[in-house]
Amino acid sequence: MSLRALASLSLSAALGLASGCGHSTAQGGGTAPVITTQPASQSVAAGHTATFAVAATGTSPLTYQWQRNGTDIAGANAASYTTPATTSGDNGAQFRVRVANPAGSATSNAATLTVEAAGTDVVTQHNDNARTGQNLTESVLTPANVNFATFGKKAVYPVDGKVDAQPLVLFGLDIPGQGIHNVLYVATEHGTVYALDADSGAQIWRVSTLKAGESPSDDRGCGQVTPEIGVTATPVIDRARGVIYVVAMSKAGSTYFQRLHALDIRTGAELLGGPKDAQASFPGSGDNSQAGQVIFDPKQYKERAGLLLLNGTVYTAWASHCDIRPYTGWFIAYDAATLAQTSVLNVTPNGSEGSVWASGAGLAVDSAGNIYCLDANGTFDTTLDANGFPSRGDFGNAFLKVSTSGGLKVADYFAMSNTVAESNADEDLGSGGAIVLPDLQDGQGTTRHLAVGAGKDSHIYVVNRDSMGKYSASANNVWQDITGALAGPVFAMPAYYGGTVYYGASGDHLKAFPIAGAKLATSAARQTSTSFAYPGATPSVSANGSSGGIVWAAENGGTAVLHAYDASDVSKELYNSNQAANGRDQFGAGNKFITPTIANGKVFVGTTSGVGVFGILP
Repeated sequence: MSLRALASLSLSAALGLASGCGHSTAQGGGTAPVITTQPASQSVAAGHTATFAVAATGTSPLTYQWQRNGTDIAGANAASYTTPATTSGDNGAQFRVRVANPAGSATSNAATLTVEAAGTDVVTQHNDNARTGQNLTESVLTPANVNFATFGKKAVYPVDGKVDAQPLVLFGLDIPGQGIHNVLYVATEHGTVYALDADSGAQIWRVSTLKAGESPSDDRGCGQVTPEIGVTATPVIDRARGVIYVVAMSKAGSTYFQRLHALDIRTGAELLGGPKDAQASFPGSGDNSQAGQVIFDPKQYKERAGLLLLNGTVYTAWASHCDIRPYTGWFIAYDAATLAQTSVLNVTPNGSEGSVWASGAGLAVDSAGNIYCLDANGTFDTTLDANGFPSRGDFGNAFLKVSTSGGLKVADYFAMSNTVAESNADEDLGSGGAIVLPDLQDGQGTTRHLAVGAGKDSHIYVVNRDSMGKYSASANNVWQDITGALAGPVFAMPAYYGGTVYYGASGDHLKAFPIAGAKLATSAARQTSTSFAYPGATPSVSANGSSGGIVWAAENGGTAVLHAYDASDVSKELYNSNQAANGRDQFGAGNKFITPTIANGKVFVGTTSGVGVFGILP
């Protein structure tokens, strides 16, 4: 053989060995592998697995070796390969497989793995136990794309009653027999709890909290929640335990019930031996007392404040029906694993009134497990004991700090110098909700632990959680008492984001109060052009970490309006649901005290008959 022929043969062999991707080589007897179905690129959420598969023909046996970014994967020797649970570091990885037999081999095309950012769960009222209202993992919605040209109403998911509770969301939940879903949980005043596919609205399950022969409660002669009372308070979800905890009111004839339900998040089935009837007594001689014990009467109360799940305990706090006596101020705690009652506190045991209404705001919590809330009009003992506490234990119309260590008890409080006069005039704190602020540095570099709340008197009260100020007849001994900054009473709670507190008082503009040196500005730095009629607005905030902040607020009225504002300057409105032509984004009648839920590129807003769903338009 000539040198030219040898060179030609060597070149042909080299080309054959390099034929690689998508081709087969004949190196022995039989038919070499031919790939008939290439692996497809996959897109999954972080934490989920991805499966790549190939189909090939050729003389058996065929062997397989999967590769990631050109490197063999140990043990990946089948026609399909499933990754471990993915992380953000897997995004963009390429997977291919070499199929071989004695006659040759073929290498597939590369398939790309896309790992989407981990989804966000919203499992409690206003996003977290501090009740800041901020979702800092929103990467889809930005100030650049939230406008009526690219953003708007995607659907309205109908339900069987008013949605007074904030909708909750679980991302990527595995439903038996139905696969992975993003799940939206909606509770209604008809006593129904829904689990809906958050993306399509398809019903996953629906459960009534009513027992046989029962109906939702009537409104008890009070127009605050009408015409029926079922589930009013925002539930709370324990994803690890697989439970959504719900309080529902019902009646059978003239007998009324308040029950704590523990529902399976995947099926809606009652768990933990539930439901548990709410019953309680507490030492005292106040309204509805017998033989030295104040008695909890289910018909006199509704659970309005959002439920709190903290350290394996579910906490409830109870509101009255208007100011219809007899009633007092109750906190009742339950073991999250058994629904056994673990602790009871009454904050007006020797008086009357003093309920926890909060316009639906959840009980706020600090890192030490202390609860903060604004107690409504009721008896306050102006005679103090040696520790500065009301001598008979009556804390009506006060900013409360309730310890959960070793059972519920009032650990500290702040009451205004005119607290009794405010209660008598129904100008109390109880219409508002409190939030716990993150640790802040004052002008001397000292760390301050603060909380903020406001009610019907239109003052913004900022308390030092380490020393709240208690009561003095001559002064408000509080960290800050900001007057004149709000133009109306507060039937809502604020939100916090990026060193700013956002307030939406009734009949007022939504206002931004920046914080400097552990002090709120005494007047708003920015405000919206829109003025929010009664009851004002509870804002929520979405952002991607420290960027892309958007303040969301729902406007009550015959036609509800969803607003979005630039968090860095709320005078800049990005979007509202009345902007698009022909009512494209209108989503129904408004509902009081509604808090928008923002998660995974969507905004959910409760109405009188469903949930409006907003997102990026197709």
